Amino acid sequence: MTGRPPPRPGGTLPPHSIVLAGGLALLIAYIALWALVPADPALLARLWFLPGVGIIGAIIANTSGTGGGVVFVPVFNAMRELGVMSLSPLMVVGVSMGIQSFGMTMGSLRWTDRLLHQPEPGPLEARVRPRDFVTVALGVLALSLPAMLATQRLTAFDQQDVLFAYKGFSILLGTALIAATWTVNAQRPERTRLERTDLVVLLLLAIPGGMITALFSVGMGELVALYLFIRHYPVLLCTGAACVISAASCLAGVVWHIGAGTVQWEVVLLAAPGAALGGFLARPIALWLGAKRLKTLDGGWIVLSALYLLWLNTR
Repeated sequence: MTGRPPPRPGGTLPPHSIVLAGGLALLIAYIALWALVPADPALLARLWFLPGVGIIGAIIANTSGTGGGVVFVPVFNAMRELGVMSLSPLMVVGVSMGIQSFGMTMGSLRWTDRLLHQPEPGPLEARVRPRDFVTVALGVLALSLPAMLATQRLTAFDQQDVLFAYKGFSILLGTALIAATWTVNAQRPERTRLERTDLVVLLLLAIPGGMITALFSVGMGELVALYLFIRHYPVLLCTGAACVISAASCLAGVVWHIGAGTVQWEVVLLAAPGAALGGFLARPIALWLGAKRLKTLDGGWIVLSALYLLWLNTR
């Protein structure tokens, strides 16, 4: 024994290297979009405010891990109500997935880089084991992605009924998160390892979560983040794994929308750079907020956005 501390996970990989490589890939993909997809200059000028929406949406999405759909779906519904731009519900999902392909991917790269180069945890905080991070992300995606892709192609659901059930469940989880944050979890140390029962619950949520993601562009990441937050795991595991799941879901899901012609490219071209920037900024903002304030804001946003969507659909 030499007394030397064991190497930290990812210690052989320079910090920020995966973010730089992934960011370069996103830039190349974005340049390719401008060269390959049609865009109406007049519509681009009319939607000048969308880069700002992309930034704000991606910051909220990547600090919480819930996915950009919790922002973009309400925003585009509001734009339709106000007569700014009318997108069908299916096009709203396609556009949201296209934007999230940039924003959630950048966010997931930032959180994964943090996983590989974790600082010493503070009081009541815990270090995240890479195996737990990978187990959550890959285990959930193994079930949720097939369910999402099948739902896109074979859907026979009443979307309004599904929306009411899903958002009702989100309100319960968001309220439970706020309550747990300020009561039972207020002074408890974070969990240091993923418990088998929690993995089982996440796997049970994966198939319905994948189906919901196909219908609304958000679902699986939100359920994972909320559940793990309530169970008092570190922010890095809750938000980081949820961001990876949301990014992979949107990258896979947007393929069907491109083939179906349900992507309004002007929206994606304007919002995607802002989403990528927001995804880059989200991690330090989340860590600056701290676990308690972050969980409170996430729970509050999910409850309020769910109530807004339910109100829109009852008018």
